[in-house]
Amino acid sequence: MRYLFRTDYAQDIRLAKHGGHLFWYGALLLVLALAPWLLPEYWLAQLTFVLIYGVVGLGLMVLAGFTGLFSLGHAAFLGVGAYTQAVLTNAGLPFPIALACAAGLSAAAGVVVGLPALRVKGIYLGMATLSFGFIIEEVFARWERVTGGNAGLSVRSPEMFGWAVDTATEFYALCLVITVACTLLILNLLRAPTGRAFVAIRDSEISAQSMGIHLAYYKTLSFAISAALAGVGGALYAHNLRFLSPDQFNLLQSIDLLLMVVIGGLGSIHGVFLGAIFLITMPQLISASKGWLPMVIADAPGLKSVIYGLALVLFVLFEPMGMYGRWLKLRTYLQLFPFYRKGLFKRQKSFQKSDRLK
Repeated sequence: MRYLFRTDYAQDIRLAKHGGHLFWYGALLLVLALAPWLLPEYWLAQLTFVLIYGVVGLGLMVLAGFTGLFSLGHAAFLGVGAYTQAVLTNAGLPFPIALACAAGLSAAAGVVVGLPALRVKGIYLGMATLSFGFIIEEVFARWERVTGGNAGLSVRSPEMFGWAVDTATEFYALCLVITVACTLLILNLLRAPTGRAFVAIRDSEISAQSMGIHLAYYKTLSFAISAALAGVGGALYAHNLRFLSPDQFNLLQSIDLLLMVVIGGLGSIHGVFLGAIFLITMPQLISASKGWLPMVIADAPGLKSVIYGLALVLFVLFEPMGMYGRWLKLRTYLQLFPFYRKGLFKRQKSFQKSDRLK
């Protein structure tokens, strides 16, 4: 088991705590860079979706995992970014400019939602964001001159500096670069006073306010950052699908995004990508397992929803820290074996139960 002896505060906020982090994250980045040559085209496309949902999940994690504000309408920010990117790209704007506009317009939408939501929290905040999602979905359907309405809108391939990204490998490389940049951005944000203010608000608003943290400012900023990242993910989502329609950004999409961060592990950057892998691979596993199920169950239209709901209930009841929390416990068990104590995480679990009862 590794023990770190720190001698100054700078060591506590380093991105890489020790040499093992540099090695393993460097190896992971190398594998991702070589993925176009290691994976068939189908699984490379699925990995591209994981990266896109990872960017969106980073934004939702900032809001829900680090600030404690839940959103049931996050698909609306995804849609704003996607349609902004589609319209500007089709008009001939270069990809970087269109991407910046998509992130900026989504951030503005986040501020619009965040300001009225300052007076509500909990289930009422969820209802407010849910209403915003319904409104935006209706705007996408009715504003036919811009969005194409229910007939849909085709999206051109991204172009920048005379380079057209028109192959799956090139687009994967573009998504990988943007995902790494967004991840580093959020990791540095969490080390900064802004990220620490977010976490303080999540833990206790009264304590945060007593320390001089401006609740309205930081809550609105959290909404803006979260929506901006969702807009970036939406821009990549638009180019990946090449076709947009309003029903792609409905309530079910918002629930899937929230499910992703909860099952992956709230309050963890690792949990974002574990949740994205779960969200992308689970439909494949369900389809592959239908041959082993009885015909009545395999042909049931709500099989995916039932499995997702069951997974969510099981994680909430038995593993509130999600997939990343389970990995931490497994790693601790392997490090301490054979001296692992059964009640090592009992205090943590009892705290979470009491916290849920408040």
